[in-house]
Amino acid sequence: MKLTGEEIIPAPRQMVWRALNDPDILRQSIPGCKEICKLSDTEFEATVTVALGPLKVNFRGEVKLSKLDPPNSYRISGQGNGGFAGGASGGADVRLADEGEGTKLSYDVDSQVTGKLASMGARLIEPVSRKLAAQFFEKFAALAARMKPSAPAPRAAKKSAKKKAPAKKVAKKKAPAKRPTKKAAKRR
Repeated sequence: MKLTGEEIIPAPRQMVWRALNDPDILRQSIPGCKEICKLSDTEFEATVTVALGPLKVNFRGEVKLSKLDPPNSYRISGQGNGGFAGGASGGADVRLADEGEGTKLSYDVDSQVTGKLASMGARLIEPVSRKLAAQFFEKFAALAARMKPSAPAPRAAKKSAKKKAPAKKVAKKKAPAKRPTKKAAKRR
């Protein structure tokens, strides 16, 4: 199956790029996403639940980023295992371009399904995929627009000019050595 589309995100391209690489924003944007963990700058692991007709499928899979050209484009690809329902794999070429005060996000998606999912056919899967894509971009656009521009690293705080007085050493008196009691002496 193939999907192609464009969305205008009301945020500068640099912020949209950051949002596309932020696991928390992706988790909130992906419909049914239970968790997403960033394993490296180019690898994620995710758990997503998707309702496809009579099936509610839990996918667990890996996502990889390649062909990175920050903040312009990348290829995102992944595969997920849905257990008894089968699996899904695919990828998307994502491109960003300035569009007025916002960013135009263009995508070309290609995907394949296996198992019971494949037997359901494109009649069911394609409309669900389009609906999920629309939900993703609606939520993603809102979250990306609310992101704060990246702030410069905070400067190191100046050390106080006052120096602390050295701690006074207090001499401790030694306790007198204990003498063995009569009972302890008898045991020896």
